[in-house]
Amino acid sequence: MLKKSDEKIVRTATPEQIRSRTFQRAAKLLAAKPRSIAELRERLLQGRGVTEKVVEEVIARLKEYGYLDDERFALSYASLKVKQRPVGRRRLQQDLKMKQIPGPVADEALNLVYAETSEVELIDRAIEKRIRLRGQPKTRLEAKSLFDHLLRQGFAFELVSEKVRSISKSELDE
Repeated sequence: MLKKSDEKIVRTATPEQIRSRTFQRAAKLLAAKPRSIAELRERLLQGRGVTEKVVEEVIARLKEYGYLDDERFALSYASLKVKQRPVGRRRLQQDLKMKQIPGPVADEALNLVYAETSEVELIDRAIEKRIRLRGQPKTRLEAKSLFDHLLRQGFAFELVSEKVRSISKSELDE
């Protein structure tokens, strides 16, 4: 609900002023952090006096200038997440879905990221880190805890199963 003073501003603003204000707001939002097209659209539509037509014009101009690109956003987001900490494909796919990246675009970005660093390497890093922090799993309960942790990180069930089983066997052999 608009306040009376806001209504007066909206009524007196020309379409060009609204477009300009929306463009400036979009630039500020993108300067604060990278966003997908759908995320930006959603945020811009929350502005006062803004219509879908104005938002689409602003988004088209931002794409034209190269400030908005879902493919580039998905690739940089996914590669940054993988570099920050070991994370599985399922988890990243879910994160990109939450960022409203279209499925095919997300899949392509994930294919590129996991071609560079395989999920096997990442799960090995995750296991090393977990063992460094908590020690080798000595009981079935500790092995289950490691198993659950790796699943939550988004690694595939079969891969997690294989890795935890091999760690548990080597621990039992020693």
